Formats: sequence, C-alpha cells, structure tokens
Amino acid sequence: MARLAGVLVTEDESFKAHLAALLKAGPVPVLLDDRTGRGPDVVVVDGRHDLARAVAVVEQLRTTDATSAIFFVAESSSPDVILTSMRAGANEFFAWPPSREAIDEALRRASARRALAPSSGPPSNTIVFFGAKGGAGTTTMAVNCGVEVARLSKRPTVLVDLKPGLGEVSVFLGVRSRYSLLDALDNLHRLDGEFFKELVTKHKSGLEILAGSDLFDRPGPSDNAALEEVFRLLGKQYEQVIVDAGSQLNTCAVTALYSADTICLVVTPDVPSVRNAQRLLDRIGQLGACGDRVRVLLNRAAEPYPIPLAQIEAALGHPIDHRFPSDYKTVSAALNSGVPLALSGTSEMATQFDRFTRRVLNAVDEAPAATARRSTLGLQRFASLW
Repeated sequence: MARLAGVLVTEDESFKAHLAALLKAGPVPVLLDDRTGRGPDVVVVDGRHDLARAVAVVEQLRTTDATSAIFFVAESSSPDVILTSMRAGANEFFAWPPSREAIDEALRRASARRALAPSSGPPSNTIVFFGAKGGAGTTTMAVNCGVEVARLSKRPTVLVDLKPGLGEVSVFLGVRSRYSLLDALDNLHRLDGEFFKELVTKHKSGLEILAGSDLFDRPGPSDNAALEEVFRLLGKQYEQVIVDAGSQLNTCAVTALYSADTICLVVTPDVPSVRNAQRLLDRIGQLGACGDRVRVLLNRAAEPYPIPLAQIEAALGHPIDHRFPSDYKTVSAALNSGVPLALSGTSEMATQFDRFTRRVLNAVDEAPAATARRSTLGLQRFASLW
C-alpha cells in the first residue's frame, strides 16, 4: 500500500483539524508533514473565503509539481467554482464540509495514481504489532516476524520498539543498543541515512533495531509530531518497518496505527483478551485505520481451546488471520538465550512464523510495486504561496 504525505494549505485551525482527522482516518495511510524539504503526495487547498487567491495557489502548485494530488475545498459546489478549480489544476473538488466517504474515494484515487508513477525504488511497508492485553506475546510476535522478514526478504528491515521504559526488543534479540528511539525524536534535524545507521543496532539476522526508550514518560503526547516524522523518514530508508507498539492505546500507539500498512492485533484465547480485542477493534474502526489493515493473530492457540475459535471470531466480528501454538518451553528458551525462534532450530512456532511472514511478504509483493519519489518542495514555499 502506498503511504501518502499530505499538506494542508489554510490559515483556519478548525479546517486543519477537520481535514487532518479525515486524512488520517482514510483507507490509505496519510502522514501530515509540517516541515520543509518534502514533496507532498496530497495537498488540500482551502478555497472557501478567497477563491482567487486559492486558485492562484493551485496554479502555482501544479506548475511546480505535476505529481501531487490537489484537493480543492470550496464553500459550495457551484459549477463555475468547480470548473475554475479544475482548470487551475485541482484533481478533486469538495464542498465544505467534505464527507469521509468522498475523501476516502479521493485518497484511493491518489494512491492509485502514485502507484502508477515512475519509481526509483520499491515501496515501504509498515507492520504494527499491538496486543489486546499485556502478556499477550506482542513483542515475541514483533521480534520473530522482524527476523523472518529480514531473513526471507533480504530487504532493509528495521524493528522499532515504541514502548517507553519497558521495551524488551533488544533483550529478546540479545543485543545492547547504544542509542534509542529518543535519540531519533530529539534529532530530527539530523535524521538521514547516515545518522540512522548510527542510531540502529544490527542483529546477525540482518534486522536493524531502533531500541526503546529508557524513560517511562517518553515517547509521550508531546512527541507525536516528531514520531510521525520519524516513521516517514524510516519509510524512506527501509523497505520493511516493523513496530512493537505494546498494549496501551496511547497517543504514540495511535500515531503508529495511522502509519501502518498492516495492523497485527495479538489476542490470546481467554475472556479478558477477547473482550479487550473487541473494544480495540471498535476503537481502531473509529480511528479509521481498520478494514483491510487489521489482522487478528491468535497466540497460545492450543486445543482444547478455552473459548471455541468460532465463538472468538463471532465476538470480534473479525476472522482470525493466523494461529500460533502454545509452546511456553520453546518460547522461554529463545527469550532467555536471546536467540529468536527462527534462528534457534526447528519448532512448530518457528514454522508458523515462517508461514505467516511469507504470507505477509506475498501480500506486499502482490500490491502495486511502483511508488513515486516526489521532488523536493519545501513547506516554506507553501506558506509563501498562501
């Protein structure tokens, strides 16, 4: 799935809030970027109050970058206004306030156009693992999936530990990380390919690790904008981004869910986990990051099931995408040795991780392979246009 970068051209804060919510909740991940040096995939222009000025902005944007999808929003759907905006170069027109359905359809079209555009490299894919409750095995899933992706795809792959204070990714992989996610968040002005190489720790499988923070209060709500930017930059540096988002639906986890191409909800076959999963699916649906992006993974699935599988699926209103057996001895040995299951010998758990990862990679390969690399167009220039 093509991830899109979006920009809002307006001075109205209520307009920004409304459109930001619609874009982030769309069927295609959209990261809103308020920094310089970024060529956007989607530009939303507010034409409600000064039509002539907004049309001039569209004309200049279209002259500068022919690849961006321009969404024009006007006070009403007057035929003259629609024609004027389209002649100026707008791709989509909306009367205020635009509906979620209309924005979603426009985003799908923008994503399809981007997928058909020339590309200088393969698309990035982000998989976020989120637990229905603590102890569901979310980190085990993220770590072993990350190792398998790196091993099978031979593509640049990074595993991000998003949990503050208690992140365990480095421990699970038996590595010591000198730097953490906080170093990335606090040095956005320096983030490029070379700086990322300094921040990550490389595992023998080829997987690179951006370790979790040692602080319990960071990353926190004040880091959301920076975290969004880090995910965007990781998508430019790595073809596969795996995220261990823990089991707390905080603001940082929500940022990760918005950035995800695939959301893996890790559930265990017990009443508290199924109840939480049901509520989380409802909440993710409210965020808009649901539908095809969510996969339910049933961990510790061993017969006889405490709750029948059909009953779990009925309660969730969502199919179980993959089942992983209950094998405490094998998983515990791998955890304590720092050697992931995929590299520690043959086991049913290792087999299931291999099967699941191959399915994920096949799904990515079946998606449109071409994505556009946009020309640099700083947002300072948008400000000058407006």
